[in-house]
Amino acid sequence: MTPRSYLYVPADQEDRLAKAAGRGADALILDLEDAVAPGAKAAARKNAAAAIPRLPGEVWVRVNADTPEADIAAVAVPGLKGIVVPKAEPALLELADALLTEAETARDLAPGTFALLALIESASGVVQAERVAASPRVVRLGVGEADLAGELGLRPGPGREELWPIRSRIVVASAAAGILPPVGPVETAVRDTEALVAGTRTLLRQGFRARTALSPRQLPPINEVFTPSPEELEEARDLVRRLAETGGVALDARGRFIDAAVARSAHEVIGRAEGAAPP
Repeated sequence: MTPRSYLYVPADQEDRLAKAAGRGADALILDLEDAVAPGAKAAARKNAAAAIPRLPGEVWVRVNADTPEADIAAVAVPGLKGIVVPKAEPALLELADALLTEAETARDLAPGTFALLALIESASGVVQAERVAASPRVVRLGVGEADLAGELGLRPGPGREELWPIRSRIVVASAAAGILPPVGPVETAVRDTEALVAGTRTLLRQGFRARTALSPRQLPPINEVFTPSPEELEEARDLVRRLAETGGVALDARGRFIDAAVARSAHEVIGRAEGAAPP
């Protein structure tokens, strides 16, 4: 199934690593970057490498942009889905690709075993979003809006409208590259469920199909928003049936014109619903 939620887990905290499975996340991101103090990086690498083979489902590791060599060498072990690259730009992704190739060769793993999830967090990354999305191994884009806002001098309001043009660019770059729809940013107010749900619904409308989370309490709302409701699923199936019966052009149950373009959206809803069961 395509993940709807990615839970960050600080890799230097062994107790949280031990409890990460079963929290309700579709995928885990063991964090070596922001959540780990400089003096704890080495321990975090060791902990992550030990935890990866034991954790079920998709397991990713977010590395540090300034130490990708040491990070990737330590955590590119069997069971790892891939590397989350912060501040992603083409040159850094090229380096990450080369390092993963070295790790696959050293561990006798098939070429392309490890994937990349590229976080766009800089002005340069936004300008080069299309190249980032088209980079080898990149299967999905994400966005780090706190870093972007700081670099651009933005002061986002509650709805983060100031960042919507950047979100659109990331969605378009993903679609143009033929990769998965992008992953939305974290909601830092972890106890504000209302803000989380509203923001996640906005991301869904804008073309995102997943979101990162800082706390397990954020996972159920995220998963629910990105899972089509029974009503949405039935409407999508009805549209597909009507188009199949008429050969490609029809009216829906409310008398609205529908065609192949509408059917594509309906198939996307059906696909998300069928892949929504927890792993």
